[in-house]
Amino acid sequence: MMKYKQTKGNEIEGLLDIFVSRCEDESDGVVIKWDEILIHGNPEGLKSFAKLLIEIADLNQEEVNDKYLPVGAREHYQLRPGIELSKSSNPIIVGRLDAKGTGAFYGRYIPKEKSNK
Repeated sequence: MMKYKQTKGNEIEGLLDIFVSRCEDESDGVVIKWDEILIHGNPEGLKSFAKLLIEIADLNQEEVNDKYLPVGAREHYQLRPGIELSKSSNPIIVGRLDAKGTGAFYGRYIPKEKSNK
């Protein structure tokens, strides 16, 4: 088992910029608006972000002491502008979908449609 990090912060090395871009398009007089999340970084920043995602994915939440991750909680990291991220980034939380002890997903989650391939 990998060692659980009790203290979190400064996980990202290199340069990483994550932000929400508000988009708009007009077609036949109808304006369509949507948001896109853009993730940009230099090689070191992108590899560091990937390493963090793998660390979260590989963590066996069931083996983490309840003092640090109670049953029903989900492992997550906060990435903050000016600390882990560029000053131009939006604050970001990356984490597990499944809750410790129950495996439950949060209520707003809607799974993608399965492919017929």
